[in-house]
Amino acid sequence: MTADPADDTRTRILRAALDLFAEHGYQRTSLRQIGERLRLTKTAVLYHFPAKEHLLAALVEPLVADLEALLDSAQTQPTDQARWTVLEGWVDIMLAHRRPLGMLFHDIALVGRGDTYHRLIVIAMRANDLIAGPEAGRRERVRAVQAVAACSDPIVFFTDVSDEVLRADMLDGVRRLLAPLPADAAAPLPADAAAPLPADAAAGPYADAAAWRHATTTVPASARENPAPGTARDAAARNTSAATTPDAAGAVAHRRRRPGRPPALGREQVEAARRMHAAGTHSVDAIAAALGVSRATVYRHLTAP
Repeated sequence: MTADPADDTRTRILRAALDLFAEHGYQRTSLRQIGERLRLTKTAVLYHFPAKEHLLAALVEPLVADLEALLDSAQTQPTDQARWTVLEGWVDIMLAHRRPLGMLFHDIALVGRGDTYHRLIVIAMRANDLIAGPEAGRRERVRAVQAVAACSDPIVFFTDVSDEVLRADMLDGVRRLLAPLPADAAAPLPADAAAPLPADAAAGPYADAAAWRHATTTVPASARENPAPGTARDAAARNTSAATTPDAAGAVAHRRRRPGRPPALGREQVEAARRMHAAGTHSVDAIAAALGVSRATVYRHLTAP
């Protein structure tokens, strides 16, 4: 049985478009270039795809259709089974569409011109609901959103890792994310433990909130306000007073800089942040968490020329 000539031409156009979009980007690829690669006229390309946006939508359609079928299948299952059907199936689908997904990551915002974007939004909401479960609270729903990201984002960022290794790493990560919290970690904090650390205490001799609260709940107020001369608390109070000078306060603030967050982003990270922001698939908070920086750092690079 021979393939229908029209379908064969359409498939060839899609393959050529995918190659050229990956090489030059969607914006810098013209329909004429696609036609020239296939020795077709621009008119012949337009016969199958009336606009370039239709090409992009057609390239993402198999991914969208597979995700919709996955969710339809999981929706009839018990909660726990449905959760892992979605998560494992999501990873497998993302890996199966790895090449177009990597290319479309740069231009996915353009899909919003048609109904494909709205289908993607519905897919994300359905997946979140199935992973969280019908009786989910805020914590479970937050974890569900994080789980979907954990089953998607590494596909784009780790292009040099094999499917087998990346699949194992992604599912291991999401299992750790969704693992039940230990009883002591899940218990609510006492009201006083949840109170914020006063600004003057943060600049004083207490290394953290626990030390400050211990001091303020075990030492009488009069002793805290007027420590005995020559004691360690008296020395700490004098150090705190000295730190109120501009130079000393600056030094204290420098020493207390939050560890683990780089002060700026590299060029590739900036480009990744801008792509995620332009695509509308990540909030500023999500971008900051993914790149390990503060929201202010993300905002600074998003607004820079």
